[in-house]
Amino acid sequence: MSIPAVVNLAEKLASFNDHWKPHIVGHYNGNEIRVAKIGGDFTWHAHPETDEMFLIIKGKMGIEFRDGVRHFGAGEMVVVPKGVEHRPFATEECHILFLDREGESNTGDTPSHRTRAKLESI
Repeated sequence: MSIPAVVNLAEKLASFNDHWKPHIVGHYNGNEIRVAKIGGDFTWHAHPETDEMFLIIKGKMGIEFRDGVRHFGAGEMVVVPKGVEHRPFATEECHILFLDREGESNTGDTPSHRTRAKLESI
């Protein structure tokens, strides 16, 4: 067995500037560990087959649900259950780590201008 690599999230996030363009920084039990910088509004979407976990590294974000909104900041996380329609947003740049099933579209079941066909590993 080889010794696992340590991932420095600050370095990974410093390596790109685009908003809403997730990058893969690791894999865990069939999931991709992704980081992204976000700002403004994302699109309404759901992930019918899988939950989605968001952890805020820096800044604040919100997630709008059809029946309300959740706001959270650095050090806080939320798990969006599979099939729940949601729309992430951030009024200022926010850095996040999130987990999605390997190969899961970043826009779930609703392709849009924010869909990334292939995510880059960094």
